[in-house]
Amino acid sequence: MADAGTQNQKEGDESRLSEAEIAVHWKEEEVYYPNPRFVGQANLTDPNVSDRFSEKNFPECFREYADLLSWDKYWTTTLDTSKAPFWKWFVGGKLNASFNCVDRHLEKYRNKAALIFVSENEEDPPEAVTYQELYIRVNEMAALLRDFCGLKTGDRVTIHMPMVTELPVTMLACARLGVIHSVVFGGFSGEACGARIVDSGSRVLITMDGYYRSGKLLDHKVNADIACRKASEEGTKIEKVLIWKRFRDKSASPTPMVEGRDFIVNDLLKKFRGHLVPPVSMAAEAPLFLMYTSGSTGKPKGCQHSTGGYLAYVTGTSKYIQDIHPTDVYWCMADIGWITGHSYIVYGPLALAATSVIYEGVPTFPDPGRPWRIAEQLGVNIFHTSPTAIRSLRKVGPEEPKKYHYRFKCMTTVGEPIEPEAWRWYYEVVGRGETVVTDTWWQTETGGFLCSTKPALDPMKPGSTGPPMPGIYPVVYDETGKELPPGAGRAGNVCIRNPWPGIFQTIWGDPDRFVRTYYAKYNKDKTSTDWHDWPYFAGDGALWAKDRYMRILGRVDDVINVAGHRLGTKEIESACLTVPEVAEAAVVPIVDAERGRVPEVYIALKPGVKPEGIPEKVTLAVETVIGKIARPRAVRIVPDMPKTRSGKIMRRVLASISNRMDYGDITTLANPEVVEQIRVQVQGAGPVEKKAAPEDIKRFGQDSG
Repeated sequence: MADAGTQNQKEGDESRLSEAEIAVHWKEEEVYYPNPRFVGQANLTDPNVSDRFSEKNFPECFREYADLLSWDKYWTTTLDTSKAPFWKWFVGGKLNASFNCVDRHLEKYRNKAALIFVSENEEDPPEAVTYQELYIRVNEMAALLRDFCGLKTGDRVTIHMPMVTELPVTMLACARLGVIHSVVFGGFSGEACGARIVDSGSRVLITMDGYYRSGKLLDHKVNADIACRKASEEGTKIEKVLIWKRFRDKSASPTPMVEGRDFIVNDLLKKFRGHLVPPVSMAAEAPLFLMYTSGSTGKPKGCQHSTGGYLAYVTGTSKYIQDIHPTDVYWCMADIGWITGHSYIVYGPLALAATSVIYEGVPTFPDPGRPWRIAEQLGVNIFHTSPTAIRSLRKVGPEEPKKYHYRFKCMTTVGEPIEPEAWRWYYEVVGRGETVVTDTWWQTETGGFLCSTKPALDPMKPGSTGPPMPGIYPVVYDETGKELPPGAGRAGNVCIRNPWPGIFQTIWGDPDRFVRTYYAKYNKDKTSTDWHDWPYFAGDGALWAKDRYMRILGRVDDVINVAGHRLGTKEIESACLTVPEVAEAAVVPIVDAERGRVPEVYIALKPGVKPEGIPEKVTLAVETVIGKIARPRAVRIVPDMPKTRSGKIMRRVLASISNRMDYGDITTLANPEVVEQIRVQVQGAGPVEKKAAPEDIKRFGQDSG
């Protein structure tokens, strides 16, 4: 932590900060080194990897990733920049993603488990699908899509499904045909699904009748009806709705079928038993899928990812950063409906012939020991989850991991910055103080990891994502484009100076928005075909330490400007978590006549903790770690945070409550009932206020996806 003199100097210098620079008060954390047993078996142990992937060897360095794949035709141009910033990777090459994830493994791994499905209902035994069985199921589904639905290369299909084996089967069947899949997170509403159908121009929707969530069997088919109605209202007709059955012998949905539109996949597949479909050889730059960002406002952005570049990048990063071997049992506890699930449940692990675990439900159901029982039962040795899940498991079952016999060789965290206190619990309790942790930073748009420690080569530092990935050249700019180099002690906008194979190609149907959102900010010459002139603007604030480890401070919009002092919310929340009784913290801005904006803190306590004196301890912790400039207007103890179905805290809702604004639609939250409880606690029992929001608060906490 900075001493008082340095702190006062920093606060005095705030008037000279550019708009992009964020005040930073993080202390440097201790480092942890990988254990020798892990290093001895690791995929990446060559200390010269950074030199091999240095700028002097770019872009040819990425041949190493592409050579992990099986190509029908080798490429002629590694990187084509002729239509910058619409980059094309491995031009002239041809391959098929489904073949690379399934067919090519049959000779050696035919009878090895490719996927293991774990039902939320703990009475149901896990179901393993071998690579041979996956091959048969993908082929039969591809035949159905081609011959029954009339789908062909370049068509789009929307998939709105929960976490079940049938989801990757469907994705890989689409990839086999060159059909572009658009997977919508199963927790999204029918309206959200419908909007994505319209944008992508899909004419087929694939869904499931129902699934388990928090012990309840949910009717999911009803969302298909809503999605089709929404799409129809906007001029897009869904010709066929294909419905997978959750159970073999009964329906999981009371919602009636629509004659001529709705079809049960399980029944249709009987006609295609044993059918084999040759994988379509796709150009490397052909689209593989669309992944829509989940922002709550504005038109959703369909991020278009390529076949060759994307698959090469997720395969390389899965092998070298998550250290996946074919002999590993790997469990990523994300949802396939997000980019993490696409890259690091389906495409990356399966391209490496790993065994990938798919868990249907909530990790804390029926109790917080569930993840560790699954890990013990299946012999999971690589574990991958989010800071949100880590904080939740630490909150409700801090001692649970100690009760079970599992051993992880490495663990990953993804999705948002992780506070050092939560990181230490993850390392010391979940990982038994011996497991390597890779804290990764990346985005929907980037396809794969951008920053992370190389697990056998780099020390770990709590709260810091680590150095740039091999072949990734970041830069931190202020608002004027001035570079803030490593060790500058100032934070700004993190950008990536160069393209990489996993980067998305464009926004589906809106190339102008693509350029405007991600490249225009720091572009110096719109006519240039030199990649140096087109840095990618990530929209995240970051501090680059002297050791070249990145500390991500969150979205640039999630910054509170207190009397000209730009405070990153993540470091305030991290300060709150240094109070032992606090399980979760969320910081939001509220309007202040004197200082413009001031932070307000919401906290949830660990089980059994009494609230007396806790707000004072939290305030003291914030003042001690950051300074009086960050003193919260109030510290509010709530029974739970409003959360999305994927577990993210909805800070937008909390900011609306604190500022007495309309908090909008909350029907898709996992716990919408808690919102009214918090509103009454903050505002009293009167009606919801709907005053206009300042633009910065309106944007605050929007999920960038």
